[in-house]
Amino acid sequence: MAKSGTVLVVDDYEPNRKGLGLLLERADYNVLTAANGRDALDIVSRERPDLVLLDVVMPGISGLEVCAELKRGAETRFMPVVLISGAQERQARLDGLDAGADDFLNKPVDAEELHTRVRSLMRLKRLTDDLDSAESLFLTLGRVIEARDPCTEGHCERLTDYATALGRRLDLDEADLVALHRGAFLHDVGKIAIPDRVLLKKGKLTRKEYELMKRHPVVGDDLCRTVRSFDAVRPIVRHHHERLDGRGYPDGLSGDRIPLLAQIVSIVDVFDALTTDRPYRAALSTATAYQMMRHDAREGWCREELLETFIELHGAREIERAGIAV
Repeated sequence: MAKSGTVLVVDDYEPNRKGLGLLLERADYNVLTAANGRDALDIVSRERPDLVLLDVVMPGISGLEVCAELKRGAETRFMPVVLISGAQERQARLDGLDAGADDFLNKPVDAEELHTRVRSLMRLKRLTDDLDSAESLFLTLGRVIEARDPCTEGHCERLTDYATALGRRLDLDEADLVALHRGAFLHDVGKIAIPDRVLLKKGKLTRKEYELMKRHPVVGDDLCRTVRSFDAVRPIVRHHHERLDGRGYPDGLSGDRIPLLAQIVSIVDVFDALTTDRPYRAALSTATAYQMMRHDAREGWCREELLETFIELHGAREIERAGIAV
């Protein structure tokens, strides 16, 4: 029979580790133990437990420091952490909250309270894991769509790199950078509904084929609607083909009505399209791409100042890479 989950118990006092471990094993959990913070971080890295019970006061790395480290990590930030302390002062809980703790238990630990809190956080962890699986599935779908066309190999990775770099240059916050990362992968997810005869056509699209192609932002938005954590990504997926002058699609937005993140992805998407081989033409040089994009910006495609920020950033990065290569 499968265990209910894996719990890491961290305490420098052995009787506490053994006592908590026994209570959890009786409740059908798999138990790992660590006597200090450094060992706890090593075990988390290797074993990926579902939940961590963490003593606050330990020699070396404190429980608060371990908690903060786990919550900073991209792969561990959603791992529930319960802090255990003999101190019941208000400041201890405030420090724990500041470190990112999900819950608290006071010593001596009450067995019924322990089981209730662990059970509740395990349910939350399962929901988080399901959400993460859904996100991973969608990001994989972005790669599948890219793989349909040999000319777009690496497109998702390049757009992620360009978009997040531009976002950092604009001093966007972490939430926006995460949205840009996901949006770069998923901006064309709606192309799953476009048949190969249109998507891979080497010649000019007919009017009917072009109208079909223009559906992909709406299809992508509808797909992303099914994953709640993609709420910040949906405007990118839907609006990365809008134009500043209102002549874009699918909604004909103009000016500030176009979300900034969509504007960013639009610029980097066009740049990558111009500088890579496509079924209908060979890759253009970087200088030619800059020139064409500047012309289109003057004609009402995008904000000239945003484009210039990207060109400046991209040019500096290319010089840096060339210097490293030398």
